[in-house]
Amino acid sequence: RTLAGIILGVGLLMTLSGVPAAGNILMFMGVFIFINPKIISPVTNKFQTSFLPRLENAYKKFIAFALYRKRPISFFFGVLGLFISSIFLVVAFPPKVVFFPANEPAYLNVFLEKPIGTDINETDGDSRVIEQKVLNYFNQVPGYYFKTLASGDRDTIEIPDTNLMPIVKSIIAQVGNGTSDPSEGPSMANTPEKARIQISFVEFSDRQITEGGGLISTSDIMNTVRELLAGNPGVRVVVDKDAAGPPMGKAINIDVSGDDFNQLVNESEKMLSFIKSKNIEGIEDLKINIQTGKPELIVRIDEQKARRLNLSTAQIGMTIRTALFGKEISQFKQGEDEYDITLRLNEYTRNNIDNLMNQRITFRDMLDGQIRQVPISSVASVKKSSTISAVKRNDLKRTISLQSNVLEADGYNPTEVVTEIKDVLKNEYTKPDGIEYKFTGQQEEQAKEMKFLGKALAIAIFLILMIIVAQFNSISSPIVILFAVVMSFTGVFTGLISSGMEFVIIMMMIGIISLAGVVVNNAIVLMDYTNLLITRKELEIGVSGKGKDRLTIPHIIEAIIEAGRTRLRPVLLTAITTVLGLLPMAIGLNIDFIGLFGSGDPSISLGGDNVIFWGPMAWTIIFGLTFATFLTLVIVPVCFYLALRLKYLVLGVPRY
Repeated sequence: RTLAGIILGVGLLMTLSGVPAAGNILMFMGVFIFINPKIISPVTNKFQTSFLPRLENAYKKFIAFALYRKRPISFFFGVLGLFISSIFLVVAFPPKVVFFPANEPAYLNVFLEKPIGTDINETDGDSRVIEQKVLNYFNQVPGYYFKTLASGDRDTIEIPDTNLMPIVKSIIAQVGNGTSDPSEGPSMANTPEKARIQISFVEFSDRQITEGGGLISTSDIMNTVRELLAGNPGVRVVVDKDAAGPPMGKAINIDVSGDDFNQLVNESEKMLSFIKSKNIEGIEDLKINIQTGKPELIVRIDEQKARRLNLSTAQIGMTIRTALFGKEISQFKQGEDEYDITLRLNEYTRNNIDNLMNQRITFRDMLDGQIRQVPISSVASVKKSSTISAVKRNDLKRTISLQSNVLEADGYNPTEVVTEIKDVLKNEYTKPDGIEYKFTGQQEEQAKEMKFLGKALAIAIFLILMIIVAQFNSISSPIVILFAVVMSFTGVFTGLISSGMEFVIIMMMIGIISLAGVVVNNAIVLMDYTNLLITRKELEIGVSGKGKDRLTIPHIIEAIIEAGRTRLRPVLLTAITTVLGLLPMAIGLNIDFIGLFGSGDPSISLGGDNVIFWGPMAWTIIFGLTFATFLTLVIVPVCFYLALRLKYLVLGVPRY
C-alpha cells in the first residue's frame, strides 16, 4: 500500500506538472499494485487451485481413455483421416490463390496515354478535362474534399472544408516525362503523349465519416473513378493503385518472342484481338507494351557528295543534334551556383524542316585549310516515316509483351483470370512457327516464390529432424514429432476453407514455416519429459532384464499419462498466449497507447493496411496452432505409445 501510494503521488505530480503521459502510466501502475492483492491475486489463486487441477484431472482421464487397448490405433487413423479429408476439401473447394494480399489503395494513379507523337500541349489539354472530372466527383460526393490540390506548376486550388472527415489529401497532375506506369519498367524516353494524375488518400485510421460512422473503402472509390473516366475518345485511361510488396510486373503479362520483328508485331496484335474477342471478365485493359506508328524523320546522307565536300556523317549528325537538342557551350556562375549555357535553334526554326535542312555546316577543309560552309540539304535528304516505339529483348530474343491489370477490387482473382486465358490460348489459338509465348510478370514471380518457400519448408523440416535425432538419440521420437508437424496442417487447410480466405502465398507460407517451429517446441517439451519419467520408472523398479523386474506396458502408459498431466499447463499457456498475441494482428485491432495515457483517447479501430498484409500469416498460425494443441496433448502421446509398443514388441517386452 505504501509503495502504491508513493507511485500514485508521483504520477499525480507529474500529470499536474505538464507530463500527463508518464504521470498516467505511474498512476495506472499504482492502482494496479493497490488492487493486486485484493482482486487480481485471489482470482489467479482460485484459477490455479481450482480450475487448473480439474482440467488436469479431466485431461488425465481422457488420455487414459485414448491409450486403452486398441483405441490408440483408432485415434491415429482418425487424425490421419482428418488430414486426408482436409486435403480433399482444398481440392474440392480450392481457395483463391494470390501472390500478395490486395491492399486498400493509399493512392490512385490515373495514367493517360494518347497516340505516340502527340504534342504535349494537346496531351495537357486532355489531362485537364479528365482532371476536372476527378475534381467534380470528389467535390460532389459527401464526405470527400481536398485540403490542397496541386497540379504541377498550376495554381493551387482550395476547396472549402465540410463537416465530414476528409478522404483525399491531395491530387497532383503531371504531363510529359516521368508519367509512365512504373510496373511497365523504367523509361528514360521523352513521353509528351503521356500524363498522370495521382490521388492521395489520408491514413486508414482517418477514413471514417463522423455522420454514420462507416469506413470509406478506397477500393470502391477506385472502381467508381474507373467507371467515371471510361469512354474518352482518343485517350487511353488506366486507373491503378499503389502496389503492395516487391515489384512483380502486371497481373497479366504474356511475352511473345520471335526472330522476325514484323511477324512478331503482327502476331502480338492478332493475339491481342483474339483475347479481347473472348470477353474474359476481370481484364482491365489489355495492351501491347510497344506502340506502332511512331512518327520519325529519316535523314538520308548522300555519302558520295559528302566525301567530295570532305564532310563526315558525324559532322552532319552533330549539326542536326545541336540544332534540335542543343549543345553546352559554357557556364554562367552566380555566387556559388553554376548554370549551363546551351546553344540551339529557336523553337520555330527547329520545328521547320526546310529551315532545319538549309542550315549551314561550318567546318575547316583539311585539304586546303579553308573555312567552308555547306547546307545540309546539299548532302542529305529527308523522308517522313513511322516506326515502333522500342525494340525489347528477353534472353536475347525480340519480345513484345501483352499486359493488363486485373480488376481485383471487383472480386476477380489474378490467378483465375490468367488460368482462363491460358486455357483459351491452349485450346483455341494457333500460333505460327517461329513464334513462342509464355506468361511472365506476377504469375512467374508467384511460381518462383511458391517453389522457394516450398524448398524452405522442406529444408526446415529436414533440419528439425536432424536436430531432434541428435537430441533424443533415437529415430522414433523425431518421427512422432514430425508427424505432429505435418498433421497440424489439417488445421490450416480446414480453417482456410471454412473461413473462405484467399491463399496468400508469401504470408501464409511464412506462417506455415513458423507454425512448424511452435509445434515442434511443444512436442519436444512433452516427449522429453515422458522419456525422463520412463527412465525414472526403470530406476524405480530396478530393471534387470529378467523375471518380474521388467518395464511393462502399464508402466509406459502411467509415465505417458503423468507426463501429459504435468506438461498440460506449459503447452496450453504457450498455445493460448500465441493465439491471443496474434489475434490483434489477425483482426487489425489498433490502439493508440500514447494517446490513451496522454489524452485519454485510445483511438481504437479495426482493420487497416497492416491487417491486410499480416492478417493471413496470423490466421495461418492461429488455425494451425489451435489444432496442433490437440495433436500435442493427445496424438503425440498416442503416437509415442504406439512407437514404443512396436519397439518393445520387437524386443520382447511383455504386454498387459
